[in-house]
Amino acid sequence: VQLQASGGGLVQPEGSLRVSCKVSGTTSDKYSIGWFRQAPGKEREWIGCVDHGNGRTEYEDSVKGRFTISKDDVDHTAFLQMNRLRTEDTAIYYCAIDSCLPAALFYNYWGQGTQVTVSS
Repeated sequence: VQLQASGGGLVQPEGSLRVSCKVSGTTSDKYSIGWFRQAPGKEREWIGCVDHGNGRTEYEDSVKGRFTISKDDVDHTAFLQMNRLRTEDTAIYYCAIDSCLPAALFYNYWGQGTQVTVSS
């Protein structure tokens, strides 16, 4: 199983960006997807997930109301829509499967990460 994250870039504060995560190497669409980020000098942190079973989403408090996670089971792609971005959202963003729990140890496969920089 391979995950390919894309869509990162440079955006101004209060701007928006959508990051994608393409899953390949499996014919199943029954997996939950989590998103993490790691800022320079900080530990990797969980920011949210989407559960395959019921489609529920969960978010870390600092992104709740600004970020939206979704999943296209036909295309095996997950999306992280980020709105009202802040400079403190600058980080490398990672997608991972197969859990909707807020800790990296529950995830088996990881994408390579995509850089998101929020700066004026």
